[in-house]
Amino acid sequence: MTKPSPESLKRAEELRSALDEHNYRYYVLDDPGVPDAEYDRLFRELQKLEADHPELASDDSPTRRVGSKAETSFEEVVHRLPMLSLDNAFSEDELRDFDRRVRERLGSDNDVEYVCEPKLDGLAVSLHYEQGSLIRAATRGDGYAGEDITANIRTIPSVPLRLRGNSVPELVEVRGEVYMPKVGFEALNSRLENQGEKAFVNPRNAAAGSLRQKKSTVTAKRPLEMCAYSVAVTDESQLPDTQWACLQQVQRWGFRINPEMRKAQGASECLLAYEELMQKRDALPYGIDGIVFKVNRLDYQKALGFVSRAPRWAIAQKFPAQEELTVIEDVEFQVGRTGAVTPVARLKPVFVGGVTVSNATLHNMDEIRRLDVRIGDTVFVRRAGDVIPKVVKVVTEKRPANAKVVELPKQCPVCDSDVVQIEGEAVARCSGGLFCPAQRKEAIRHYASRKALDIEGLGDKWIDILVDQGMVKTVADIYLLTARNLTRLDRMGEKSASNLVAAIDRSREPVLWRFLYALGIREVGEATAKSLASHFGSLEEVAKADEESLIAVQDVGPIVAGHIRSFFEQPHNRETLDALRDAGVKWQEEVITAGAKPLHGQTWVLTGTLSELTRDEAREKLEALGAKVAGSVSKKTACVVAGEAAGSKLAKAEQLGVEILNEQGLLEMLKEHELL
Repeated sequence: MTKPSPESLKRAEELRSALDEHNYRYYVLDDPGVPDAEYDRLFRELQKLEADHPELASDDSPTRRVGSKAETSFEEVVHRLPMLSLDNAFSEDELRDFDRRVRERLGSDNDVEYVCEPKLDGLAVSLHYEQGSLIRAATRGDGYAGEDITANIRTIPSVPLRLRGNSVPELVEVRGEVYMPKVGFEALNSRLENQGEKAFVNPRNAAAGSLRQKKSTVTAKRPLEMCAYSVAVTDESQLPDTQWACLQQVQRWGFRINPEMRKAQGASECLLAYEELMQKRDALPYGIDGIVFKVNRLDYQKALGFVSRAPRWAIAQKFPAQEELTVIEDVEFQVGRTGAVTPVARLKPVFVGGVTVSNATLHNMDEIRRLDVRIGDTVFVRRAGDVIPKVVKVVTEKRPANAKVVELPKQCPVCDSDVVQIEGEAVARCSGGLFCPAQRKEAIRHYASRKALDIEGLGDKWIDILVDQGMVKTVADIYLLTARNLTRLDRMGEKSASNLVAAIDRSREPVLWRFLYALGIREVGEATAKSLASHFGSLEEVAKADEESLIAVQDVGPIVAGHIRSFFEQPHNRETLDALRDAGVKWQEEVITAGAKPLHGQTWVLTGTLSELTRDEAREKLEALGAKVAGSVSKKTACVVAGEAAGSKLAKAEQLGVEILNEQGLLEMLKEHELL
């Protein structure tokens, strides 16, 4: 390797300085100075310079944040100044008592000024700098000694490896909280689950686990941040005379400080700050579990001193806990308006997130299996703001011998129809869509909607009233409504009642595809309903078709076929269809005359690129000849039209011996039938 030239030395220093400045603006000030692409270009240039000339590299270079593959030692570090804990206030009275004691010890009747700092839910760390460079980082540990995590701390972008500015003490210690933002936590857990690894329970555990990785290369991939909350010098330097000014100085050195900090005069303003921050809590991009009040003047802090292991000049007022331990006493299954069958944990009541919680969602059976939840288990329950409480972890060590495995019910707990879980779907559903009381309002809304039977005047408000009054229990009951019965309802005049009955009467003879769509069969939209009606011609033929026959229909795959079969297999749904017939509903069956169209009953497949027609134009013309145009080749395929660059579909057609037609052959056939 050649010795670096003066130009290389100068350029490396320029790049380090520029990258440090960009890091500061991005991670501390939230005010990026350059696009990501420009930052990456500068970073790669410095990387190359340091690779070509290793002597240019330094421990405080921005390139050192990628971490090392060597295992971290976690050796013990004795704190020069103990990292004391804080006393807690859990009520307004306790905070006012704290303020009273502060004023009494200071011999003052005036309001004391406090700095109000969000209490981040992370891991406290201590960072030591000599001559402005980071030399050691440690965890809090027991307050007197922690673990050396220097290699891992260096990977966090918001930790300056070298302090900014000229007014830097020779020896300085900065303390703060390492935490994981909510978005980063969710992304990390999603990645871990996809890799088949264990997810973290909450962002605090994720931050702690990430800081204690044996290889700093792993820590470097974790979305960690650090926010400074105090500073101390261990030489003869002088700091500003208030907590507030110290934190502003720390920010100038290159640290992130919390933007939600504020000053408050006396206990009343502190309590106001507490309430306002608690209202913001769930909207913040990071977790907090309270607010810390610190006497602002440092000379007051010195005069107040310490008691046991806590300062007399600071206190933490905690927010209601968002996680608590409790016991699952039972698991019940609820049916939603779309038929989703959702497991709900019945809990031993516990106070969490500011309210007493006795129920928590378990989402679906996949989640139950992932968490290994059993009835009788002790579990972590989390509630944040108005979010529905959920079970996030099982304490398996406390599992009783008689803990019961949770099983998905075979029948709907509301209407006794079959509960169906189609392969590939996480959610199980009740298949009694037309009958199930839990799905009643949604079924009627869909049936009466504009794209279905278009019953004008039967909107959400009247559906709610008719169902709540017991006048409509299934869609068949709509046709039993009379103007006389309707006028008994509040705000339903004679004219409105007559108009609604007339609209209901107009819906008695729908075309088949609209009626099929109106039934609300899961994943059967307008296009699929049209394909089913065109293919089978009658409701009876659709109802008795097996899955193989259904899959042969355009737009119908295995999952949709499963939904259709499940719907028509349920006795309650068939009874409702009979009730519709009895009520005078006569859907218009489609007449299919064999031979009326030359390609009737045939399934064709298009593959490759066509030059004379678009794929959509070719599809429309084949359908006009009676063909069903499918997306895959099977033994039932009548013909495959192969354009340029045809791939796997052409190969499968050749393998199965299916007739193959090129574009020219297709065009000639269309001309014969006067479609070109």
